[in-house]
Amino acid sequence: MRLAWIFAALSVLAMSAGGPAFARGPALVFDAADGTVLYADDADDHWHPASLTKIMTAYVTFKALKAGKLKLDQRIPYSLRAQMQPPMRLGLNLDATLTVDQALKALIIRSANDVAVMLAEAIGGSQMQFVSFMNETARDLGMTRTTFVNPHGLPAPMQVTTARDLAKLARAAIRDFPEHMAYWSMFDARIGKFRIASHNGLLSTYTGADGMKTGFICDSGYNVVASATRDGRHIMAVVLGETTSARRTIRAAYLLEHGFDIYDWKRMLEQTADLDTMPMPKAPNGVVSIRSSVMSYVCGTGPPRRAKQQKTVTRKKPSSPPQTAEQRKQGTPPAGKAVR
Repeated sequence: MRLAWIFAALSVLAMSAGGPAFARGPALVFDAADGTVLYADDADDHWHPASLTKIMTAYVTFKALKAGKLKLDQRIPYSLRAQMQPPMRLGLNLDATLTVDQALKALIIRSANDVAVMLAEAIGGSQMQFVSFMNETARDLGMTRTTFVNPHGLPAPMQVTTARDLAKLARAAIRDFPEHMAYWSMFDARIGKFRIASHNGLLSTYTGADGMKTGFICDSGYNVVASATRDGRHIMAVVLGETTSARRTIRAAYLLEHGFDIYDWKRMLEQTADLDTMPMPKAPNGVVSIRSSVMSYVCGTGPPRRAKQQKTVTRKKPSSPPQTAEQRKQGTPPAGKAVR
């Protein structure tokens, strides 16, 4: 049975952690075709989106492409502001440029913060103007409890969203721009001298996985919007606040599997609500930080990275070149030897 490996993994995690396998952050599972909700847990609580923000950055970029304001082969510049962003990033030189196509790959696959700024400046003229486009788009999509303050998702107290709002955004991204679906499912890519790889573990471990995007900061934990298609059914899951990347992958796989398993049952009993009609609490629970529970050296809560060992190289002294017949005749000392 397909769930066997998931339950086995959960058991291992529970035993190794001495507690429950999941952090129980907000989660949502839905049918991508019509937005039918298949499972929801605290779907309207505020949460920091981290790099799931880049789904909106990509969406606004797709809008600019569709409107003719950009072209995929158009080159955009790398500014000082872009270069100043912390990892993850490409780390280009100030005189570098990328095509919009390369920038989208770096944004979605690598989750490059510097490239998010490149796109923001190319489309909005400034990061601030681009953020206003993001928030305007969020309102248009019915993301009523979302506020963006930057294009990459780096820590910002006021940058918040909900699992329901992220589900609306993810569904809109594939519904409105099917021509760009391939970006969400790319496992790796080459950009000039850089080889970039996805952080989405589902792409290589879960049958039918076809996207979409991961995110992480210490306060939010490990987040993911995951997508999978089987037998013509397209299910998506939003998972927020897991304590490790492995648990994020396993919980997303578990919820996707649950979505596929109960799909027919939900339809048969007509126990369905969609992303717009699912009841919503009058006010969201305030955003919380799970920094102390996250297992990461970046947050000071996990083992440090192993330092690369320096190899000691013993250099041999260069051997003296052989003397010529003339040198031997004249008694000239070999090169490198002192005359005593």
